[in-house]
Amino acid sequence: MSLKLIIQQLALSYSEEFIQLRRHLHANPELSFEEYQTSAFISDYLTQLGIKHTTQIAGTGIIAIIEGKNPHKKNIALRADMDALPIQEANEVDYKSKNDGIMHACGHDVHTASLLGCAKILSEIKDQFEGSVKLIFQPGEEKLPGGASLMIKEKALENPSSDSILGQHVAPSIPVGKVGFREGMYMASCDELYITITGKGGHAAMPEKLIDPILIAANIIVSLQQIISRNCDPKIPAVLSFGRIEGLGATNIIPNEVKIQGTFRTLNEQWRAEAHLRMVKMATAIAHGMGAECDFQILNGYPFLKNNPELTSRMKAGAEEYLGKENVLDLDLYMAAEDFSYYTQLIDACFYRLGVRNEQKGITSGVHTTKFDIDENALKIGSGLMAWLTIRELMEEAI
Repeated sequence: MSLKLIIQQLALSYSEEFIQLRRHLHANPELSFEEYQTSAFISDYLTQLGIKHTTQIAGTGIIAIIEGKNPHKKNIALRADMDALPIQEANEVDYKSKNDGIMHACGHDVHTASLLGCAKILSEIKDQFEGSVKLIFQPGEEKLPGGASLMIKEKALENPSSDSILGQHVAPSIPVGKVGFREGMYMASCDELYITITGKGGHAAMPEKLIDPILIAANIIVSLQQIISRNCDPKIPAVLSFGRIEGLGATNIIPNEVKIQGTFRTLNEQWRAEAHLRMVKMATAIAHGMGAECDFQILNGYPFLKNNPELTSRMKAGAEEYLGKENVLDLDLYMAAEDFSYYTQLIDACFYRLGVRNEQKGITSGVHTTKFDIDENALKIGSGLMAWLTIRELMEEAI
C-alpha cells in the first residue's frame, strides 16, 4: 500500500480523536502569550505519542521533533498557532468557550488540532520516511510583535536547521474538502497607527474660542486617504483604514483631545516606508495648520507574506494528488496579515488555506466573528494533507 493511502486511512480512522482535540481546545481558549493550559495540553498529547519536545519557547511555545530514518538528511518544519481572540462566543454548541470574553474565532484551535493529528500520523509511519519533521506550536499570532518573531529569536528554525516550512490556515470562504494555494506574494504587511490630536476644548457654542480636535481629526482621516488614491502606484496593493476614534466630548462639549487608531497594509516595502513618512508629515501639517498638536506613532507590524514559488508548486501538486485536482483552488492576494510571514522571509515557505465552510449546515461565518465555526470534517483533511505534503517533500519516491 502506498504511503498516501496509508496516511488517508490513518486520518480517517483517527478523525474522531482529532475532532475531540479541537473541541477541547475550542472550549478552553487563551489569549496571546497566555496559552499556558493550551501548551500543557499539547505537551501531554505529544508525550502520549512518544514525541520528544521542548516547552516554554518564547514563553508558551513548543518545538517537537519526529525523526525518520537518516534524520539529518532533510528537515521540514510545520507550524500551528495557539492563541485565541478577545471575543465573546455566540455559538450554542457543546464545545462553546468556557472562558468569558475569549474565543477561538480565527481557527487556531483547528490549526493546533490538525498539527497534533499530523504528528500522530507521522509518528506511526516514521520508519517509512527519511529525514525529520519539526513541529512548531507558537504563541501570540494575534498580537504584536507576533509569536513567530519570538520563536525565531529563540532559534526555532535551527537545531536542526529547517529546509522549509509549511503553515495551514482555515478559510471560511472555501467549502470543506477543498484547499487553496498561491505562489509568490500572498498576504500584506500590517502596521498599527496611533494618532493623538491635542487642541483646546470648551463649550461647543463658542467654537471661535477653541481649537477643535474633532474637526481636525476628520480632516486628517479624509486627507490621509489621498496617500493611497493619489500617491500609491496602482499596481501596488495598499489599504489604509481607521477603526477607532475617541473624542470624549458631548453634544455641547468640544474635548481637548482626540485619539485615532488604524491600520496600514501593503505588499511593497519601499512604498511601506514612503507611506509612513507621508502619513506623519500630512497629519502633522494639518494639525499645526489648524492650531493643534499631533502625535503620530506607527507600530511596525508583520512583513508581507511570500510563498516560495517552487515549494508552493510542489505542495499544490501534492494536494491535487491527495484530494483531487478539482478540490485545489488558486488563491487571490489577501490584504490580511499573518506572522507566519516572518518565517517566509528566512526560508522556503508555503502557507495555504483549508476549507471549513458548509452552507447546508449553516457554517458560513467569517473569522474574527462571534459565530465563527467549522465543518469538523476539515480536521481529517487538515491533518492528513499536512502529513502527506510533508512526506512528499521529504521523499521523492513517495510521489
